[in-house]
Amino acid sequence: MKVTALAHQHQFVHGLATFSKIHPRSDLRRPNATAFHVRMSLREDAPSLAVVGVTAGKRLTFEDKECIIEELSAESFSGVDIALFSAGGSISKKFGPIAVDCGSLVVDNSSAFRMNEDVPLVIPEVNPEAMSHIKLRSGKGALIANPNCSTIICLMAATPLHQRAKVVRMEVSTYQAASGAGAAAMEELEQQTREVLEGKQPTCEIFKQQYAFNLFSHNAPVLSNGYNEEEMKLVKETRKIWNNMNVKVTATCIRVPVMRAHAESVNLQFEEPLDEVIILAYSSL
Repeated sequence: MKVTALAHQHQFVHGLATFSKIHPRSDLRRPNATAFHVRMSLREDAPSLAVVGVTAGKRLTFEDKECIIEELSAESFSGVDIALFSAGGSISKKFGPIAVDCGSLVVDNSSAFRMNEDVPLVIPEVNPEAMSHIKLRSGKGALIANPNCSTIICLMAATPLHQRAKVVRMEVSTYQAASGAGAAAMEELEQQTREVLEGKQPTCEIFKQQYAFNLFSHNAPVLSNGYNEEEMKLVKETRKIWNNMNVKVTATCIRVPVMRAHAESVNLQFEEPLDEVIILAYSSL
């Protein structure tokens, strides 16, 4: 089986480290191509890995082995069973359909296809049935969308309760770390923290205001309804994943000045009493 993954450089290195730990026999012997394309053969007899990146010709070193980044093209997906996209919406929109046409199963981490009616939006532990019609290696490609991070965190906790007593209203407040905005945002937070502690004016390039020692509404664009895009992702994605357009969802998403780990506060109202679940929860403490 061949798996192709597209990701930004910092995401790729993290993913590669994870893969190396899980598959210690893997080796970087097939260099490859725009927003990181990682081709992995999961066959026990011949595991292989290749890198495809944003800048053609760039060299990337990992565990003392060098990979040459090549240009991503339609041919990159030939013989690929699963293509994992995490390089932004523009890359997904351009190459996702190409990979599907090549017979690949595309799992996309961007927002490009999430609300497309014919694309399943899946959290495997929550709604695996949404992709039950997709068969790997059937000769027919398919596309699966991955929800936003805040949606996944929320629904992993709320879905078991929803299945027990049906949620009719959900109020969510998220507290989202710099890591959600990428490596550059984390670097800017570190730089700003030093500058503020030294009494200097903080550098504001990724964020248009001081981030260190500060809190503000998520930096996603604010829409005409007063919600920002991050908040509306949680609203719309929850309804699609639960297949329930009537559930009332409201969200407030805040950017907090920590490097990693998002937190959420979720208030749920149910159609039926949940006394027994509450008793079980407290008895386990």
